[in-house]
Amino acid sequence: MKSGYSPRVNPLELGLPHGEPFIFVDEVTRVEAGTEAEGVKTFPADQDFFRGHFAGNPIVPGVILTEALAQMAGIAAGSDGSGRRFLLSAIRSMKFPGAANPDETLHLWAKKSADLGGLLHFEVKARAGERTVAEGHLILSDWP
Repeated sequence: MKSGYSPRVNPLELGLPHGEPFIFVDEVTRVEAGTEAEGVKTFPADQDFFRGHFAGNPIVPGVILTEALAQMAGIAAGSDGSGRRFLLSAIRSMKFPGAANPDETLHLWAKKSADLGGLLHFEVKARAGERTVAEGHLILSDWP
């Protein structure tokens, strides 16, 4: 994939190894080959997890936001043309300064900050409009 790629693309076309119902990136909107990616995700209000998280005032669970950001980081890392796939290996830090609501379009961002012994470190952030709903640092490793 060439650097600066910007058309909207299905994440599976970029090598995301997940399948339904565990794909948490709807579209990839920008890729800098091997280093950075942006995309979007909307969690429809009829998703099963909203029934109990939290009943009467549903929000997207933090663990689901973290996975969406890990998938975005995997897309960034895997877009270098090497054919490598990656696993989430560690969560160095994650904060959830705001809530993500059903039917909101979330803007996902991941940027590689280091490659240490094959462990890829990424800064990640999810925003709903102007609100940051998740941010942190994730570590990916090669798929075995």
